[in-house]
Amino acid sequence: MEAFENEVRLHHAGFVVESIGKSAAAFAESLGMVWDQRIIHDPAQTVRVSFLYPGPPGNPTIELVEPEGTESAVARFLRRGGGLHHLCYEVDSIEKQLEWTRARRDLIIRAPTPAVAFEGRRIAWVYTKNKLLLEYLERCRK
Repeated sequence: MEAFENEVRLHHAGFVVESIGKSAAAFAESLGMVWDQRIIHDPAQTVRVSFLYPGPPGNPTIELVEPEGTESAVARFLRRGGGLHHLCYEVDSIEKQLEWTRARRDLIIRAPTPAVAFEGRRIAWVYTKNKLLLEYLERCRK
């Protein structure tokens, strides 16, 4: 299959944790990152998220994801131990990215939807044949 013509950049790696408040400072210290202590509630995804920022701007961030209750989409993942959950790529065109994903026969598990943590920019979720969970984030708000 040909390479895909869409500017794609690693935006963040997402980690599922039991409590952002109890783990963010230790994560930040271990990774040499900065935590601004901002926790964002995303009712559509039934999670709370927070970001750790690298020293040099432009490098990928780390997203900590805390389930909102036992019915949260990530609660089951946490019950199995949590940890590295997904990689998020920022893309110019989410539609073109999903078209490419369909051609590769990967599974789109969540169609584009606005995300609270990204000021309404849309995200989509894909599960690859290699069992990787990917999040695509549109670069600009549509």
